[in-house]
Amino acid sequence: MMDTGELLAKVRKIEIKTRRMVDELTGGAYHSVFKGRGIEFSEVREYTPDDDVRDIDWNVTARTNIPHIKKYTEERELTVILAVDISASGHFGSSTFSKREKMTEGAALLALSAIRNNDKAGLLLFTGETELFLPPRSGRTHVLRLIRELVGTEAKDRKTNIAAALENLAGILKKKAVIFLVSDFIDTHDYEKTFKIISRKHDLVAMRILDEKELTLPPMAALELIDGETGKRFSFSALGENLKKFHSAAEKEAEKVRELCKRSKVDLIDIRCNEDLVRPLMNFFRTRERHTH
Repeated sequence: MMDTGELLAKVRKIEIKTRRMVDELTGGAYHSVFKGRGIEFSEVREYTPDDDVRDIDWNVTARTNIPHIKKYTEERELTVILAVDISASGHFGSSTFSKREKMTEGAALLALSAIRNNDKAGLLLFTGETELFLPPRSGRTHVLRLIRELVGTEAKDRKTNIAAALENLAGILKKKAVIFLVSDFIDTHDYEKTFKIISRKHDLVAMRILDEKELTLPPMAALELIDGETGKRFSFSALGENLKKFHSAAEKEAEKVRELCKRSKVDLIDIRCNEDLVRPLMNFFRTRERHTH
């Protein structure tokens, strides 16, 4: 358990580090990606030659025999929800950072980007159950509380249930939100159906944080692994055919998540523990920007 001084020092360190990254991310890229997604219906009016034909309201047009369009107004602010997996598998890390630390940094960066753009940010911390929910708010005090919870919350459960976390969010959120799901996606439950339901109503983005050693192992004669979520121990020789099988199984598992996201029309940002966060996020924002214009 961290004492208050240690916790505040960690929060300050993350805020300083991620604030530098925010400057790189918020040069217009962040907001231009999601604008137009936070729009609400305003009124119906008669069509003019300057209007986009795609906005024509065919029901009103048929009723009045005069072309009408639906007019929308962009909402002033977005609601950004960070759904962060704090299950036991996040404690693994073979480089400078554990997966949990990298998830915390990624979520803090997105929260600060949201606040910088006058958007609201909320936080859901989950394992096999919901550990904490902070309703979306704006302002620096709120974002520091959010980072404090990311750093200091100790999970009661060890397991992961992505479907349950998203279903809980669906019940809470009344308006459309941008949901960043930050996890290693090591989950024995089926969450594809929930992904599809959530992504129809909200803008769901998956951010997967994995450690490099979960994908590629160096050759080792004797290796003992412990499953952080179940406590099971595995011993095997990471040589020859065994090593090939491990790499093949790891790639298959990684590909399974990529395919599931594709089928569910959910964008996936893949990040490694030893990787700088800004580049993959910038690539995501640029790709999204091209698709939304």
